[in-house]
Amino acid sequence: MKILPLIAVAVVGALLLAATGDFPAFGDSESPANEDRLSSHFIEGSVHETKVPNLVTAVLADYRGFDTMFETVVIFVAGIAIIGVLRQFGSEGEPITAPATARSGDDDLIIRMTAKIVVPVLQLFALYVVAHGHHSPGGGFQGGVMLGASFILFALACGLKEAKRRLSERRAIALAAVGILIYAGWGGACVLFGGNFLDYAALDPAIPGDAPMARSHSMLVVETGVAFTVTAIMFAIYANLSTRGRLADGL
Repeated sequence: MKILPLIAVAVVGALLLAATGDFPAFGDSESPANEDRLSSHFIEGSVHETKVPNLVTAVLADYRGFDTMFETVVIFVAGIAIIGVLRQFGSEGEPITAPATARSGDDDLIIRMTAKIVVPVLQLFALYVVAHGHHSPGGGFQGGVMLGASFILFALACGLKEAKRRLSERRAIALAAVGILIYAGWGGACVLFGGNFLDYAALDPAIPGDAPMARSHSMLVVETGVAFTVTAIMFAIYANLSTRGRLADGL
């Protein structure tokens, strides 16, 4: 049975290698990525058009927001696929036993108390990274990873069972879906106000300030949706990988 995955990998690898012939030469100033007009417009016009000093966030969440939305969808689909492959239900399957040298979170008061002190601080900073991502380095992906890591840290210190009380598998999947709905729904709101999908300037009548400020505030909304999805999927993947899909015991 291992020959089939090998054939699939070889075929896909050959296709990818064949596609490299269409890539522009390294450092080619005429390549689309180095096209002067587009790059110059982003660099010179982003602050004026979006009121966002962080050029990276302006490009990801506004100028190419449609692409970023589907990157978030890819994260969601990848998480669901991993859960679908690993998740085990019922009492059947190989029982999971912890190594003899492993200790549960209940055995070490110092680790548990330290985690309970550190995790809220980490989560607060992660929220700052999300909320301030369009003015300084950060955003939904970075803040979402930090939030997901905080839940993983809590699970490592206090046990997966305790972490699941705060973010169960069902809640994680729902939160991931809500994140995508926030992103897509905000784009749909732009259509309802007469603009194109994810054309945030169309929301000017509903958001205080002018059209550039509407684009700035909208980036915060969609980045929040990204953070929800990344946080939930990251923790769900850890929970399944660490327990071989049983969601019991764990690391």
